[in-house]
Order: sequence, then C-alpha cells, then structure tokens
Amino acid sequence: MSQASIVSRIAGRRGVRQFVKFGIVGASGFVVNLVVFTLLQRGTALPIWLDFSLGFMVGGVSNYFLNRVWTFRSSGHAGLEGAKFLTVSFLALILGNLVIWVYESVLGQHHHHTAWLVATLSGMLLNFFLNKYWTFRSVL
Repeated sequence: MSQASIVSRIAGRRGVRQFVKFGIVGASGFVVNLVVFTLLQRGTALPIWLDFSLGFMVGGVSNYFLNRVWTFRSSGHAGLEGAKFLTVSFLALILGNLVIWVYESVLGQHHHHTAWLVATLSGMLLNFFLNKYWTFRSVL
C-alpha cells in the first residue's frame, strides 16, 4: 500500500476529519478571544482578568456554535449541548492548569511556553473526545 493511499484512508475517516475541523474551530475561537480581549483592553477600564474572562467566554460561545453546526453537524437539544460544552471547556481549563502546575511546581521546569503547549494539547484532546462522545453524542 502506498503512502498516498494510507494518508488518504486516514484523512477519509470521520473522526480524523472531525478532529481537524475541531482544531480549525479552536483556532478561530482563539482569534475571537484575542480580538475581544484586545478591544476591551483598549476601550474600557475593566480589570485585565475580566477582559480575559469575557474574551474566553465569547470565544467559547463561538466555538460551541461552529462545532455544533460544522464539526459535528448536530441537531440535538441546543441548550443541553451548550451546557455540556461549557462543562467540558471548564474541565479542559482545569486539566490545562493542572498540567502547568505539575510542569512548573512538581517537575521544577520553568519553560512557560513548553508548559503552555503541553497544557493546551492536553486540553484539546480532552475537549475533542468529551465533546464528540458526550456533548454531541447524538451525532455518532
């Protein structure tokens, strides 16, 4: 079997396509988060933690709708799926913070960007699988 056909078979799998779409949606949510955060920082006198929180929430809402419509093509109950999506996002945030804490405090590593990357990838994997198999389960 040639490399091209192996790549084609892997890319043709529904779960792989969904994972790629999930990553694209996540990148768009990052941009939305950054834009909202920057606009609030420049245009208001709100504390930075509130600017960050509002940007994170707006990016999360954007991610939810794009994942619901494009990634998973769900027609389930929007309110229930939204609550599940927020719960998964919160769990991913906790996991990410735990990874950073372990990386920096327990392991004594002070490479902030590496810790951020490991935490982000951990959260992305948790986010994808919980959303695929719990939030948007009706789509399976």
